[in-house]
Amino acid sequence: MIRINDDITLEDWELTESFMRSSGPGGQNVNKVSTAVELRFEAARSPNLPPDVKARLKRLAGRRWTKDGAIIITAEKHRLQSRNREEAEAKLVALIRQALIRPKRRIKTRPTLASKRRRLEGKKQRSQVKALRGKVGDE
Repeated sequence: MIRINDDITLEDWELTESFMRSSGPGGQNVNKVSTAVELRFEAARSPNLPPDVKARLKRLAGRRWTKDGAIIITAEKHRLQSRNREEAEAKLVALIRQALIRPKRRIKTRPTLASKRRRLEGKKQRSQVKALRGKVGDE
């Protein structure tokens, strides 16, 4: 069981771990020991997450979100399986905590009269500079 905050905890049935060999350099140990962790969280079926959090989680997860509504997180940074397991769980907790934050609604504002004037003055100056770049006539 993983605790996200006071209200949300993830049950054991929602998480599935599988272990595989890590990629990259590491000598003979890398070919013998399955230290990399693939953590699968059944996000769409989770009764502990509200629908709005699930929607934000899907957007944040991106390619890690599967078609059947699971999030797959891999960790292979460390040489120990236990450290990789902790890292994968920490990544999942951080992702869910980020999805818990409700984004603030943007309040539309109109540009001030002074900012409109500054913008138009800048446009006039730039057009004048570009106009003066033309060919010099015979005078």
